[in-house]
Amino acid sequence: MINLETPKKFGVLINQAHQVASEIFRPNSRKYDLAEHAYPRELDMLGALLDGMNEGSDRGAGAGGVRREENGDNAEVRNASNLSTVLGVFEMCWGDVGLLLSMPRQGLGNAAIASVANEEQLERFDGRWAAMAITEPGTGSDSANIRTTATLDGDHYVLNGEKIFVTSGDRADLVVVWATLDRDAGRAAIKSFVVEKGTPGMEVVRLEHKLGIRSSDTATISFSNCRVPRENLLGTPEIDTKKGFGGVMQTFDNTRPLVAAMAVGLARAALEETRKHLEKAGVQISYERPANSQSAAAAEFLRMEADWEAARLLTLEAAWMADNSRPNSLQASMAKAKAGRMVVDVTLKCVELCGSIGYAEHELLEKWSRDAKILDIFEGTQQIQLLIVARRLLGLSSSELK
Repeated sequence: MINLETPKKFGVLINQAHQVASEIFRPNSRKYDLAEHAYPRELDMLGALLDGMNEGSDRGAGAGGVRREENGDNAEVRNASNLSTVLGVFEMCWGDVGLLLSMPRQGLGNAAIASVANEEQLERFDGRWAAMAITEPGTGSDSANIRTTATLDGDHYVLNGEKIFVTSGDRADLVVVWATLDRDAGRAAIKSFVVEKGTPGMEVVRLEHKLGIRSSDTATISFSNCRVPRENLLGTPEIDTKKGFGGVMQTFDNTRPLVAAMAVGLARAALEETRKHLEKAGVQISYERPANSQSAAAAEFLRMEADWEAARLLTLEAAWMADNSRPNSLQASMAKAKAGRMVVDVTLKCVELCGSIGYAEHELLEKWSRDAKILDIFEGTQQIQLLIVARRLLGLSSSELK
């Protein structure tokens, strides 16, 4: 049975994460917002801290993964790596989202390796920073329409194609690349390959200039006859049309709650700062009186807090289900959709409520409103999440509900 109270055993972890957020992330937040593409050297000493957030995971690939075979339906209830990572992300993104995304060994690629790699691969890629290359110029949110190809040639796969919006694509040691073995076979032929930095044929073409999360590098990468050892294929090389590409999509069941957690942490920072300014201006916020009997600003603040709490609970539920090997695709998409929409609404409204203070560069509220938008986009846009939720609730396939 799920209990959404914070487990006591994670208390030290939460305190450590908050300390890092308040003493390292928050003080350097504006610095790296202005110095886009500059690597935050202050983070080098902190890499081991986020490695430790995956308490209970012996996988060693960095981020936590979803390996459902490890805990059956009748197994003891666990609060493990997914929940602990979510709780840590809450605190870290209270400090700064972009700096969290700049932390080594905590990328989507690490989650993919932790989720689907075999034991030999887990050991071989242990302790290395892995980015994830999915999106292409012509695919948008349709991950099933991957055009990058992987052709088997002896002991290597030859990759050809282009990937865009690769978070940490320039800084990471490895890139997990989605490619198709056979375009005519559809989704079932899509596999993921681990490509090491410096492999001939792989080139970082450019770094993107962005609205927010500027401390995090976002790269475009091209692959031209890039030869990757066949043992770097994650999962099975067989094309199973019945299973589809559930293996690679399994990664999202783990990472979408983490993006939701980023949104929850960022929105909490904005709410706390806004409350401080409202109270300084004489606005009284009461939890003992109905919202419609208070000032408009107070009523709006209470509405935002309720929206935030709903997103937080959905995120905890999705992470808990992953820890306990329960199918959580529906809950992961619900959490991502709710938190992504919530953080954009909350941060923009906080800027509005704080007036000139919210819009000025000497405060972080305007930066948080810019950082928030990506959390509603990456790992699947708001519209894609709602589509997934609708399919799950109605019991329809992707071909039946588009």
